[in-house]
Amino acid sequence: MVREIRFGTRESDLAVAQTRLVMGIIAKAHPEFSLRLVTMKTRGDLYPELPLESGGAGGKDLFTGALEQALLKNEVDLCVHSLKDMAMEQDDLLPIVGMAKRGDPRDMLILPKAPETGNPENFTELSPGRALPLRQPGIAPVGCSSMRRRIQLLVRAPELTVAPIRGNVPTRLAKLDQGQFGALILAAAGIQRLGIKDRRGYYFSVRDMVPAAGQGVLALQGRRGEDYAFLDALRDPVTEEEAGTERRVIRTLGGGCHFPAAAFARISGTEIVIIAIYAAGAASPFYREEISGDRDRKFELAESLARRLLSGREEQ
Repeated sequence: MVREIRFGTRESDLAVAQTRLVMGIIAKAHPEFSLRLVTMKTRGDLYPELPLESGGAGGKDLFTGALEQALLKNEVDLCVHSLKDMAMEQDDLLPIVGMAKRGDPRDMLILPKAPETGNPENFTELSPGRALPLRQPGIAPVGCSSMRRRIQLLVRAPELTVAPIRGNVPTRLAKLDQGQFGALILAAAGIQRLGIKDRRGYYFSVRDMVPAAGQGVLALQGRRGEDYAFLDALRDPVTEEEAGTERRVIRTLGGGCHFPAAAFARISGTEIVIIAIYAAGAASPFYREEISGDRDRKFELAESLARRLLSGREEQ
């Protein structure tokens, strides 16, 4: 009898593209399986006007709640999530059972389509100290709903105005091209996974715009007690270590609270480097720390870094 595996995901173009990436890896390693895509709308999709803070776990369940319910009801076998959208504390019944090799963790500044025809500019790195390539700053706001991105952007370019924007990636790009925004800040991994190449834009370095914990990582969520050994074809141990370290920083900072925080970890050989930021609120100054050390001490380093961020805030 052929084993069927049902993959649950949101209906957005990006969520479907990411789930198909995962299914492609599993299909190649296990051609004997029958794989089925199951899409559904989450609360965040049905009510795009809702502020992120209206959901539990820092707004995370706006985009994961319906999928988790489908898992509990045995309507799907696995859910594919962007790890950055998942709550720091997971239900023991619905553990993360695998993480694929990380995509690009950086954020991008996306510009409106140029009126002239021809090939778009290549995406390039925004080097430290380089002015943001925005014409007429302040006329049209930068579209950005993330407090994490907002506070880091305004430190670099305080003359800009920032306005919230919701909707899937194509919807946001349409609003940009209609002139509602002067630029957008989006996750590079999403742009790349959608195959979008006809845009002008720039990459922020992970130091100039510290990413959300787990950004660029696709996580698979399953049910406790089930056999997911077939996911060995997809699991990436280094990604799991890096992302787990980032999430440990955020959990130590208080995890589910509504505050801007970010963490990024990079393993090189036996060493790990962790960068993190923390702020008490959207209008508060943020604190930035970096730590490095032995990879085997990653969680100890993560907790130490978080405590330094907290103590820096308390001293102000």
